[in-house]
Amino acid sequence: MGHGGNVIDELMTDHREVEEIFGRIDRCAPGDKNRKVYADQATMELVRHSVAEEAYLYPAVRRHLPNGDTLADREIEDHSKAEQIMKDLESYEAGDPEFDRLVGTLMLEIRAHIADEEQNLFPMLRAACPPEALDDLGDKVRQAKKVAPTRPHPSAPDTPPANKLLAPGVGMVDRLRDALSGRGKLD
Repeated sequence: MGHGGNVIDELMTDHREVEEIFGRIDRCAPGDKNRKVYADQATMELVRHSVAEEAYLYPAVRRHLPNGDTLADREIEDHSKAEQIMKDLESYEAGDPEFDRLVGTLMLEIRAHIADEEQNLFPMLRAACPPEALDDLGDKVRQAKKVAPTRPHPSAPDTPPANKLLAPGVGMVDRLRDALSGRGKLD
């Protein structure tokens, strides 16, 4: 899918990509080793997406929306829950019943989070922010995703400035580990 445009368009494209990966997981038979590969791909995309949102989208929510702090804090809490599920999921192979439980829980959490963002947060932000600010945020989010971590790090900071300082270094290490291990690649 094509990326570009303002922050809302960019993040909605990410949402569609993650949903496509979830569909691949659903189409695999229980125990199929590709379920693990697709779960790793979903995790990689979700972590990059979350890091970018926490670095740029949620600070904009705090700045531009009434009750923005409460909204941003709730979104970050959703991310924390999902990140812990993804961390737990790393320990299981596709044939383990706990894998199926965790991947099902992750999909439910993420789908609810996406629906909330798309139905509530994004329309409010679109109404409150000038188009050029949304475009600028889109550029920043795209840049952040290029260097963001690809593995869950539940204990890492999730608000600026610490998250912006640590994410590129952690992202580099994650990408190296992914390349060496073949994580997220089909055989």
